[in-house]
Amino acid sequence: MGDFDFFVGTWNVVNRRLRERLVGSDEWEEFPGVSVAHGFFAGGGHFDEITFPTRGSAGATIRIFDPVGQEWSIYWMSSVDGVLGLPPMVGRFVDGVGRFYADDQHEGRPVRCRFIWSDISATTARWEQAFSTDGEQTWETNWIMTFTRASA
Repeated sequence: MGDFDFFVGTWNVVNRRLRERLVGSDEWEEFPGVSVAHGFFAGGGHFDEITFPTRGSAGATIRIFDPVGQEWSIYWMSSVDGVLGLPPMVGRFVDGVGRFYADDQHEGRPVRCRFIWSDISATTARWEQAFSTDGEQTWETNWIMTFTRASA
């Protein structure tokens, strides 16, 4: 519990996302975001909303800790489709790096999805998403968020 306590507060976000996924593309798009995060359940749960002002959309994440399994489940939802994303990403932090996985689909194609939380400090954090289509032999990182804590 408490692994995501660092994230409570307001963050400026630089999003860097592949324009096309799983086609060998190296063309990235960048756009800003603002994330506001809150904790609950004494560190056993976290919620954040991120707005993408240049895109006219928003997303939200809810994270809940399973004290028996010692793992987090992470759920994403978007204002674009109004759907709670399933399955959740599941994983844990080890030595300050969080790794979370799920079997998912991208445009109807089965993928293994991975989130990594790293470079965590009082004022910065990094999140990245990657897909694998070959049983985790290779990964294509397709979205990177660089977080900088907003001034009070």
